[in-house]
Amino acid sequence: MQEQYRTVAREGVHESEINRSRFLCALAPAATEQEAQDFVARVRKEHPTASHNCFAYVIGADASVQKASDDGEPGGTAGVPMLQMLTRREVRYAVAVVTRYYGGVKLGAGGLIRAYGGVVGEALDEIGTVVRRKYRLATVTVDHQRAGKLENDLRATGRAVREVRYAESVTIGLGLPEADVDAFRSWLADATAGTATLELGGEAYGDA
Repeated sequence: MQEQYRTVAREGVHESEINRSRFLCALAPAATEQEAQDFVARVRKEHPTASHNCFAYVIGADASVQKASDDGEPGGTAGVPMLQMLTRREVRYAVAVVTRYYGGVKLGAGGLIRAYGGVVGEALDEIGTVVRRKYRLATVTVDHQRAGKLENDLRATGRAVREVRYAESVTIGLGLPEADVDAFRSWLADATAGTATLELGGEAYGDA
């Protein structure tokens, strides 16, 4: 797994006008290829009269799935520059759809490439991106007496607490950067006088 990746902060739309053509770039995070395709289908449905609805998406922290479509624009002038903008900005798990309403002025191949790539770059700037870092999932089990203080201490030291469950004992689920696991184990032993247990799980990504 990659140590971290960048993705789109939220779903959003950015609009530009270039030589009387309207370009609307819709961006969204997408966890799977199916999610990306569903988003493309939704945008197409919202703009049935548009000249073109071109798209590009990158799925996987290592960018293992990449797809682009020119949707009727000359080959390589729309989807590919959009995809290149996403990969150049190191954006992953994201989908971009650029809807074009033709304004009567031809842009030429170079103009189209600049327009489609550019509007994706502007949308990324406006909507923003977030970094997600690789975490090791961990579960701390502790007695009720110490649970409240321990949870407060965890949050105060900036630990990513994911859930807290109360049963016979209290389990606190959290995310730990791999490099912090040993130091955290020592900290936990000190903080709970050795009464808490730490169980390590799989890996996941969380906000950095």
